[in-house]
Amino acid sequence: MTASPTDDSTTAGSTSPAPPMIVMKNVQKHFGDLHVLRDIDLEVPAGQVVVVLGPSGSGKSTLCRTINRLEPVDSGVIEVEGRALPDEGRDLARLRADVGMVFQSFNLFAHKTILENVTLAPMKVRKKSKADANARALELLDRVGIASQKDKYPAQLSGGQQQRVAIARSLAMDPKIMLFDEPTSALDPEMVNEVLDVMVSLAKEGMTMLVVTHEMGFARKAADRVIFMADGAIVEDSDPESFFSQPESERARDFLGKILGH
Repeated sequence: MTASPTDDSTTAGSTSPAPPMIVMKNVQKHFGDLHVLRDIDLEVPAGQVVVVLGPSGSGKSTLCRTINRLEPVDSGVIEVEGRALPDEGRDLARLRADVGMVFQSFNLFAHKTILENVTLAPMKVRKKSKADANARALELLDRVGIASQKDKYPAQLSGGQQQRVAIARSLAMDPKIMLFDEPTSALDPEMVNEVLDVMVSLAKEGMTMLVVTHEMGFARKAADRVIFMADGAIVEDSDPESFFSQPESERARDFLGKILGH
């Protein structure tokens, strides 16, 4: 495993470096007889943008979902900000509040307005007042370019707009980490860039991000680091320039040939 190319977690005058935001040690996961995560070792320092690439069935989404325990693992250790992942209960709920997640499907509440979708969790979980939650929600909806849609319902928005609402909803919890599991795969091609633009702006602002995607342009533009997975294992871990110009493994060369050859 190569060292992460950018780890600036040690600050001047500090006695010890801050723990990585995400640590996975010897993580194993099976679905029945299928070994979907094999010997996963990964560290993600604060502020780093990691893009996870690989063919379908390689374990990318499962890896992403284990970080906030949407998928439990069979063995190994997962830590977020130096703390082992809780099994259940309030500690797990607290962790999930700090780890935002955006899925392929938007998972918005159909019967609530866009504004209500974004304010619900901060009020329920973070105990924010309605006024504070509304102010923050409007700020975030403006940031993702859809403040004018605040009083509409999800069905009245395009897929790209709904996904931007989903991102705003996650950001409203002020997460320390954002996980993205194929956030553009359900979108029509013309809507993909409007979502990727929001993600690029998040990356530039220093949000710690782990992004499972097939969007090679995003990986080149926004990633500090590319993880390539195949058959449940991390095959390569490098910077984007090295990965795209000189992949080390035959699996990665074959993958890139198929993806970039179209």
